[in-house]
Amino acid sequence: MDYLDINSGVGFFLIILGFFCWFAIKIVPQQQAWIVERLGKYNKTLQPGLSFILPFIDRVAYKHTLKEKAVDVMQQSAITKDNVTLALDGIIYVRIVNPVDASYGVENPYYAVTQLAQTSMRSAIGKLVMDKTFEEREYLNNQIVSTINEAASTWGIQCMRYEIRDINPPSSILKAMEAQVSSERQKRAEIFESEGKMQSMINIAEGKKREVVLNSEAEMMDKINKAKGEAEAIETVAKATAMSIETIAISILKNGGTEAVSMNIAKQYIEAFQKLAQNSNTLIIPSEAGNISAMTAQAMSIFDQMRSSVKPIK
Repeated sequence: MDYLDINSGVGFFLIILGFFCWFAIKIVPQQQAWIVERLGKYNKTLQPGLSFILPFIDRVAYKHTLKEKAVDVMQQSAITKDNVTLALDGIIYVRIVNPVDASYGVENPYYAVTQLAQTSMRSAIGKLVMDKTFEEREYLNNQIVSTINEAASTWGIQCMRYEIRDINPPSSILKAMEAQVSSERQKRAEIFESEGKMQSMINIAEGKKREVVLNSEAEMMDKINKAKGEAEAIETVAKATAMSIETIAISILKNGGTEAVSMNIAKQYIEAFQKLAQNSNTLIIPSEAGNISAMTAQAMSIFDQMRSSVKPIK
């Protein structure tokens, strides 16, 4: 009997020890914080790892995760500065930074932050016209985050960022916006088309201008080349004539040169009268036309006078 009593006592002690360990030993996961109250009053915050509390005296009142959490902000209506009603929704990213304030500063910190986000969104939208709400999303997000953090500073929770997901204007506004976009696109298309036509006309005019300039330059070069050719031809003829005259003059000064000139003049005299007789039926001839020797003598007299009056070139 004594042995059974001892075993019963040991068993009872083990049971009591198990209950004590169950209620006294607490293992806190990573990125969590547990709030411990002693007799209904805040006692301490359990950090991740193994911790001990007094059974039946201490209790874990709150368990908070320190991870960043995404909370949906339900769709709501907001009126812009130009009296347009918009339907907006978003998502807010929050994190508990002070577990004690999150436990005792507000009843439900996540719910409180979402409600504050909605009111802040309405206030921020009311400061902008409708067109700016689509362009100023980043401004709205920063404004809402700043307002939430300022108001929730005593709640132990911090808003990391806020993102507006959808902005839905009324159907009438959507139709007007679509018409505006269509007209803007049509206007840009007409502007591009007119600019293309203008550039085409400019290019054609520039081409015609260059064509005229090139043609005038080509014509000028042609005239210059012709003038140079004619000048060279005249110079060549003049040089040939001068050389022939010089050769004739040298030949005349030689023995028999005068007789050769006289005979050449007489020959040309006879040929000239023959041509006159062939081209015309009416002739006016000198009275001594038949006396070739007299005409030749007269021509030679004129030639001698010219030769005597011209000074030789040295």
